[in-house]
Amino acid sequence: MAVLTPYLQADQLTKSVGDKVLFRNLSFGIAEGQRVALVARNGAGKSTLLDILTGNGEADSGTITFRKDLRVGYLPQRPYFDKDMSVADVCAQHKDGAEMRRVLTQLKITDLGQNVHTLSGGQQKRVALAAVLADLPDLLLLDEPTNHLDLDMVEWLEKRLQRAGVTLLMVTHDRYFLDRVCSDIIEIDQQQLFAYHGNYAYYLDKRAARMEAFDAETEKYRNLYRTELEWMHRMPQARGHKAQYRIDNFKQIEERATESWRNEQMRLEVQSTYIGSKIFEAKSVSKAYGDRIILQDFNYTFARYERLGIIGNNGTGKSTFLKMLLGIEQPDKGRFDIGETVRFGYYSQAGLPEYAGKKVIDIVRDIAEFIDLGNGKRLSASQFLQHFLFSPQQQYDYADKLSGGERQRLYLCTVLLQNPNFLVLDEPTNDLDIPTLNILEEWLRQFKGCLIVVSHDRYFMDKVVEHLFVFHGQGNIQDFPGNYTQYREQRDSQAVASEETEQRRASSQSKPRLNDDKKPRRLSYKEQQELQALEQELPLLEDEKKALEQRLSGETLTADEVARLSARYQEVQNLLDEKEMRWLELSEI
Repeated sequence: MAVLTPYLQADQLTKSVGDKVLFRNLSFGIAEGQRVALVARNGAGKSTLLDILTGNGEADSGTITFRKDLRVGYLPQRPYFDKDMSVADVCAQHKDGAEMRRVLTQLKITDLGQNVHTLSGGQQKRVALAAVLADLPDLLLLDEPTNHLDLDMVEWLEKRLQRAGVTLLMVTHDRYFLDRVCSDIIEIDQQQLFAYHGNYAYYLDKRAARMEAFDAETEKYRNLYRTELEWMHRMPQARGHKAQYRIDNFKQIEERATESWRNEQMRLEVQSTYIGSKIFEAKSVSKAYGDRIILQDFNYTFARYERLGIIGNNGTGKSTFLKMLLGIEQPDKGRFDIGETVRFGYYSQAGLPEYAGKKVIDIVRDIAEFIDLGNGKRLSASQFLQHFLFSPQQQYDYADKLSGGERQRLYLCTVLLQNPNFLVLDEPTNDLDIPTLNILEEWLRQFKGCLIVVSHDRYFMDKVVEHLFVFHGQGNIQDFPGNYTQYREQRDSQAVASEETEQRRASSQSKPRLNDDKKPRRLSYKEQQELQALEQELPLLEDEKKALEQRLSGETLTADEVARLSARYQEVQNLLDEKEMRWLELSEI
């Protein structure tokens, strides 16, 4: 068995911020070829640990050892660039500027003359990512690399990082990305580190087993604690050395007996306000910015309790669509007709407003003291925050001291607390940790209202939506009846079928003709009839294919109808491939 070359070894790292201990005595190593994901709750110290590893921060104690001459590339969560630098200037700083330009093109940054500080936060992240990848370091340290990337870019980055020889330590909340890229997972929980050699599904199984074992051990300590507490209350008179040792040990037993893992799988029966049968109608809506078309005579009737996901590349108009629905922006033509009972809750990419000098609990109480769960049940603002992983101590922290992910989690709470019956969520998963995503998914699955989600998080979309609007750009919007994985499978299968058809056509056209010196063979009478029949059948099949595509993308269908039409669509596609090949064979005779 080959011995892996060690790249990085961290021993006994401890870090505190003020009186809060982030982690204590963490030890781990990374060897050549390992692709490691670092997961933890927001505020547990993931980004802080990466800063320490890169020398941008210091641990309170512990040591870090890198292999000699190891080249390390670091992508921070929020990159920083010098003032007045253009994208071309950033390229010039790197040894392989040509490669960086090529990567930038793949990440859809083409104007190298732009000042970096005029770019959006997402575009700056892509410039920093291109710089890191182009330098070809031995070890990549990546903090949320998929944030602000559209789906095509995420899938491109997946393939690049899956290559043999890539070694990385990565913080990510994108569970599909993690599953497809990483070979190992390390988790910071309760200030400790736990390691798992396997993918995300393996991690979930082993973590659940660990928590069960911890709870069983805790119960034993609680029984011991009750015994020791009773002994302490008796206050024995004869306190020899053995008795004093027992007294000293009591505090440790007490602390261990009262420990518990906070359960992020809270299940809440969500109550929402009544929503009528009329939700909204889009009537001949058009919107464009110069030559860039967002919508073109768009018509749609949104059904009660519909759960819609919106995907598409950056710049195709997803957020603009939401803003027109909410009345924040106006269409160039047409209108959205909103039902009278609709009460929107909007989670914007802009995030939480500034709340200087306000505590977390006060921000939430300003919205509602209680949230109604139905059936006479309700939660206080403090209890609600605890469900979303804000401990009683954190609730009295000032909001401007929260980490980026904690601020997003608080913003999410402020939206849900308004008791909407129609949630509109624009990239709600950016900067949220995996435990919070699990809670949000559970909440949304039980939400008794309408839902529209724009997200690049494929795992999240698969969990919470039932059909998709795919924004292809220039006003081309496809209504797909299914979740993201189903859409990707159909897209990939069609691409493979199309490629195979092209290969067969190319192969048939390039076949050498036999017996060229002889008189060419003529079609038999039967073959002539077959060719004439094919020339009549092929246009009919093309027409049926187009009709099926229109029905699947433009109508509200039952599950049975979708299954039946999808099956027929595949039959028609197969017939077209088969008959087109036969037509080519006969037409060449």
